[in-house]
Amino acid sequence: MLLILFFFLLSRMNLMASNSPDCEEAAAAVGEDEDTGAQITPIVTLAEVAVTTGEEEEDTLLDLKAKLYRFDKEGNQWKERGTGSVKLLKHRETGKVRLVMRQSKTLKICANHLVVPTIKIQEHAGSDKSCVWHASDFADGELKEELFCIRFSSVENCKKFMEMVESIAESSGKVEERDSKDATDAAGLLGNLSVDETKEEKASMEVSASVAKLEENPQTESKPHQEHSQD
Repeated sequence: MLLILFFFLLSRMNLMASNSPDCEEAAAAVGEDEDTGAQITPIVTLAEVAVTTGEEEEDTLLDLKAKLYRFDKEGNQWKERGTGSVKLLKHRETGKVRLVMRQSKTLKICANHLVVPTIKIQEHAGSDKSCVWHASDFADGELKEELFCIRFSSVENCKKFMEMVESIAESSGKVEERDSKDATDAAGLLGNLSVDETKEEKASMEVSASVAKLEENPQTESKPHQEHSQD
């Protein structure tokens, strides 16, 4: 009987404690924490910083996802350079086209070189999704002769890349030939002008020599004899 009474009093005390103002305030505080919707102003405000990539003055001719490899001469094996986006960029002023590839996550440059007329690109013997070429690359901050191999996700992308590079190299060669011809023609014109100027200088020297000779030996003018009148 005493045990029953004890449990009855204990349950009564718990019920009174749950209905106390402190418990109600705590419950209310918990409820307020859950759905306050308050906006907290950050302590430090970071300003936006403009990031330059060096591609601001260039137009994108081609942009494809691929994986790039570089041939290691010392180890006599292919080594992966990174997976990312390979681009062909044309400069708006000079018209020159360069190949740039960056890693997808770190944006580290894997390849960076001009597409010159002498570049030769060909399909890799082991895969129709890959192609290889030589280039003077500047990805590491200095010009180095590299042998690259690039692998695309499809045969179509590989062909598109190869055709674009070959077309740019061919057009660049025509531009260089035209510039060389113009330079040769200009040099010929300058040569003709130099010959004409030499002739003019020679004629001028001859005239000056003749004038100097006349000054040294002037010709005497003959005066008419006066006739004496006869008376």
